Amino acid sequence: MTDQYNYLLQQTRRTFLGNSARGVGTMALASLLHSTVNAQEQVQVPRWNGVVEKLHFPAKAKRVIFLCMAGGASHLETYDHKPKLAEMNGKPMPESFTKGQPIAQLQGKKLTCLGPQHPFKKFGKSGLEISTALPHVGSVADELCVIRSVKTEAINHDPAHTFMNTGTTISGRPSMGAWLTYGLGAETEQLPGFVVLTSVGGGQNQPIASRQWHSGFLPSRFQGVPFHSKGDPVLYVKNPPGVTNERQRDIVSAVQSLNQFRNKTVADPEIATRISQYEMAFRMQTSVPDLVDISQETKETLDLYGTKGGDGSFAANCLLARRLAERGVRFIQLYHRGWDHHGGIKGAVANTAKLVDQGAAALIKDLKRRDMLKDTLVVWAGEFGRTPMAQGSGRDHHIKGFSIWMAGGGIKGGTSYGATDELGYHAVDDIFPVHDLHATMLHLLGVDHKKLNYRFQGRDFRLTDVHGNVVKQILA
Repeated sequence: MTDQYNYLLQQTRRTFLGNSARGVGTMALASLLHSTVNAQEQVQVPRWNGVVEKLHFPAKAKRVIFLCMAGGASHLETYDHKPKLAEMNGKPMPESFTKGQPIAQLQGKKLTCLGPQHPFKKFGKSGLEISTALPHVGSVADELCVIRSVKTEAINHDPAHTFMNTGTTISGRPSMGAWLTYGLGAETEQLPGFVVLTSVGGGQNQPIASRQWHSGFLPSRFQGVPFHSKGDPVLYVKNPPGVTNERQRDIVSAVQSLNQFRNKTVADPEIATRISQYEMAFRMQTSVPDLVDISQETKETLDLYGTKGGDGSFAANCLLARRLAERGVRFIQLYHRGWDHHGGIKGAVANTAKLVDQGAAALIKDLKRRDMLKDTLVVWAGEFGRTPMAQGSGRDHHIKGFSIWMAGGGIKGGTSYGATDELGYHAVDDIFPVHDLHATMLHLLGVDHKKLNYRFQGRDFRLTDVHGNVVKQILA
């Protein structure tokens, strides 16, 4: 033991660990070497600045906040006013609309029209028609571009989420947040570049698989990091009892040195990911408590969102999203898992809308008053819409035409784009596929969607695959 100890004393931590592929336990190493290591010898991990060294276009947005209405919000009770459907309430759905069309649970059943369950009104100077179930969102109508002609390709929830997030129904592809952090990096070294928050309530709690924010074939350093709405936002970031920050720094440096030695041998991007994640976790011990310290917020702000924070609500997550955005996080995704309304849609939409309405509107107002809306792109979207046909007292899944909205970061506010037919079934004017959403989003961030590629298994992949057009009509 004496000879080994004397040998160790002759080495810096970096030298010893750089030549040790195995060694003794990390804690023991760190403790043994602690007295001989200069603080300046801590492992330095280069910041990831993205593969897009020079933006392809002038960027209008720096970051994205994506509000995902999981379950499929009905466009007919939110953003697409259909008086003709109201007239047809209770009458047979014309076969000309549905013949040969994919239908989920209503396939082979008698199809009957179900009129809109909530009235619409015009909001703002623009006169955008929005459901009265969303009065708070209506109050920011002049900031929104409501897109009423969205189409997707998957009629069941999980593949539809996969398509919205990755541009394909094939599992294992990178999510849009992963693509953004790979391409552009983040404006922070203290927090992940891609953060995910979830909330529930108002309807069936739609399950969301963690692979929806996965990095796919990109290095895993680009996957989304889920934050918890209650309790500790990130599990296992705090030091264990009795472990000081100094000792934790020592442990991390020891592990990093071993990882760097191995990476020099095999050049595995997952090892580089591991190095960056250790460093991020260490830095988050300081940054996360500050992030979630809502005591810094004014009563006016808390009242605006309708939350005191930390209660697991969508409103609390919207407030946290703003705090993440101002700290440099690139992509923030909020899931509200309460929009799957196969029955009792009138009351269900009212209940779910009440849970998301104030928070979404407050986010827009808060960003604007902080002069952040101009460079923050906010998207409100479900994975699909709902049928004009009744499913009892509810509506079935629908992929042929539904509504989303975009705001901020280069979007022309107080406008609408596209349209469905008179019954809200087919997108008929200015059809807006999900690939166009992705292409337009990247464009606003200064990235040509055709040039953000990654070679995998012998071919170049991109978020929009071989599709996608930038919809310039909605740009400011």
